[in-house]
Amino acid sequence: MGRLRFLTTGESHGPALSAAIEGIPAGLRLTADQIALDLARRQRGYGRGARSASIEQDRAEIMAGVRHGLTLGSPILLLIRNRDWANWTRVMQIEPLTDEQAAELAGMVEAGDKKATPITHLRAGHADLAGATKYGFDDVRNILERASARETAARVAAGSVARALLAELGIDVWSYTAEVAGVAIDPAVAIDPAVAIDPAAAARSREEAEASPLRCPDAAAEERMIARINEARSAGDTAGGVIEVVATGVPIGLGSHVQWDRRLDAALAGAVMSIPIVKGVEFGLGFEQTRRFGSAVMDVIEGRDAAGVWSRATNNAGGLEGGMSNGQPIVVRGAVKPISTLPRPLPSADLVTGRSVEKGHYERSDICVVPATGVVAEAMVCLTLADFVLDKFGGDSLPELLDNLARYRQRVAAGPAAESTARNAAGGAAPAESE
Repeated sequence: MGRLRFLTTGESHGPALSAAIEGIPAGLRLTADQIALDLARRQRGYGRGARSASIEQDRAEIMAGVRHGLTLGSPILLLIRNRDWANWTRVMQIEPLTDEQAAELAGMVEAGDKKATPITHLRAGHADLAGATKYGFDDVRNILERASARETAARVAAGSVARALLAELGIDVWSYTAEVAGVAIDPAVAIDPAVAIDPAAAARSREEAEASPLRCPDAAAEERMIARINEARSAGDTAGGVIEVVATGVPIGLGSHVQWDRRLDAALAGAVMSIPIVKGVEFGLGFEQTRRFGSAVMDVIEGRDAAGVWSRATNNAGGLEGGMSNGQPIVVRGAVKPISTLPRPLPSADLVTGRSVEKGHYERSDICVVPATGVVAEAMVCLTLADFVLDKFGGDSLPELLDNLARYRQRVAAGPAAESTARNAAGGAAPAESE
């Protein structure tokens, strides 16, 4: 990241998670209630487990960077306390154990307390084996606490700050569930990348989709998705799917073609791919483009209207060409793998002995987190877009940023001829070439 940077800290069963965000301009309205909306959306969804449903009711406290409801331009610190910490204080204690505390912990192990018992039975699909080997641990607890998807709560909180900034610029980001366990929505009722949901297809409105069990625009497909999740639950299994994120109002020209690390599509792909459960990312038609001839893929440019807005016949590119936003809605899809922690664990091996064991470690798990993953993906898209907006338009305060963006949009609307005229007027005629 460039102008906008963020880091998260914390363990799944530690005292708290936190996110530090640097680069947000001064003067942005920001409250804990705004952030709470996205945190609540992350915890909902059919197929979630007990921790999301009842144990943790996430709320971020704004600890720094905001005064009287307005950002100061200084780093913002968000703190999300883990309510479950009360049940893990000795197991996850930060300070060194006294002799008495060590004896207490040993007694918990002898009594069969699963929380206190070192984890050596590895779980397929997790960071257990690679992480423990890399850092030299003999207890997988030291890896799984940070590798846990619980960390994404801090990302969603940070993404909510970026969302507030983008909203001031007229940029909106939303996601929905497009597929679960092989059951996909009907393309006729999917989100129209140019607007919202096609009303002619009798699809749910955005508000209705948001309130549905799987955050899905297709009610009929959602029923079949829920049946698949129930099937997985009955079998002691888990289910994955596909999420789609749509960003509208993105100005043309974010990113650049000149270097690999300035390409917006690459940054967005990396951001969404960084979500632990996401195993594939595509834009627009994505891999479907490989099955068509070029004439059926490229988005025909229809022209520029009186307001200076360029239109396309389609949006197969997903709003991105040459590493830059092209003014069309940005459409990003993520492939969400089934959750690795299975209620009926697979055979595995022991970290210390290396021998096979009947089953891997099991810790509380969800059955399906596709809707929640969409909310996390929104956060990563918001953070990435905000970074690229700040990189292009700058501004230490929100009014300065808005002014820079407004003047840019005016130049874009006027077209290159007007910009060339203004440039010549400012710099004078070009000198004649010498013979």
